[in-house]
Amino acid sequence: MDPLAVLRDYAARGDLDKIIFTGDDILFGSDYSFPANIPTAFASKQSGRPYPLSAAVFLAQHNDLKHTDFLQAARLRRIPPVSLPDRKTFLDFLQFGHNTLPTEPLLPSSLPSFTQEAQPPPPEEPDDDEASTAHIRAIERPLKDRNSILDARGRDFLAIYHGVLRREEERVRNKDSAPSAGRNEPSAAAAALANPKVDKSLGDGFVPIILVPSASQTLITIYNVRDFLEDFVFVPSDEKVRALKGSPKPECVTVQKKHIRGERAGGAGGPVAFEVRDKPASLKADDWARVVAVFVLGKEWQFKDWPFKDHVDIFNKVIGFFVRFEDDSVDSAKVVKQWNVKIISISKNKRHQDRPAALEVWERLEEFVRRTLK
Repeated sequence: MDPLAVLRDYAARGDLDKIIFTGDDILFGSDYSFPANIPTAFASKQSGRPYPLSAAVFLAQHNDLKHTDFLQAARLRRIPPVSLPDRKTFLDFLQFGHNTLPTEPLLPSSLPSFTQEAQPPPPEEPDDDEASTAHIRAIERPLKDRNSILDARGRDFLAIYHGVLRREEERVRNKDSAPSAGRNEPSAAAAALANPKVDKSLGDGFVPIILVPSASQTLITIYNVRDFLEDFVFVPSDEKVRALKGSPKPECVTVQKKHIRGERAGGAGGPVAFEVRDKPASLKADDWARVVAVFVLGKEWQFKDWPFKDHVDIFNKVIGFFVRFEDDSVDSAKVVKQWNVKIISISKNKRHQDRPAALEVWERLEEFVRRTLK
């Protein structure tokens, strides 16, 4: 089966959203699966090299983007971008905007055709059921096998591991403090925050918490915080939401800092895990005692019902960051400048500048954690 013919069929039916990138493969619903890097009959006019299937699918799904935005998005996904001259040729081939597909392909005749040389030709007249079965088995393509079905690509079980540790600690703590169970939650939260210097060390089962806004108008959210803090690249939240294909928003994301300096940071300064959450209302008293940082939105209502007296109390016990675009107006940070918050500026287009900004966040957070937990 020609993957471009399948792609054109999905485009005609309006089912491009059912095409999913999964690992090194591309799934066309539950019908077909092709390697993402398989060469296609769609070739570059300039070099004559065929584009891989991933480039064709990505162009089909993002044809509404401006070409400059399309190139940037393709590079962020590490997909070979389609050039502007080739873009129109391929979109004409897919016939976007029409209800039916043409009977003849619209690709130039100079492009190499996709043939199935590795597949045996079907028998002209199968004599019996055995011959028909042999032909079907010869051309079928398995989607999964006993090994690949066990491969959980893109899944992070570190958050589950830390969740189990946290629940076990809560169980032991509740067992030891059974006589004081009558205390209400606000009092417990206030008591936990009264002494921010927790008697635990990073790497010894203590997992700090970073809070991010749940509002969509902020730059750093639970969708893209791992890309920014681990991979040092800013990816817009709406792009990460589209990549989820309707999957629910994660409740908690685990971000790892490769090395934390200091004697209290896991002994030899190894990797340290941080929990990132965006629902402060779900935090318990012990959770608030683990909160070390917050990305602020610049709005007063973000801190409603927080167990602190005021902004001075908040940013004495929690380090705050405000991430903004460097060419935003001064008014966007007018309120934030009145708080004890570090303003981090990033560029809208120069992604190579994201790394210094992310490293500055880690440096200030590391200094704050080392000073607070000593």
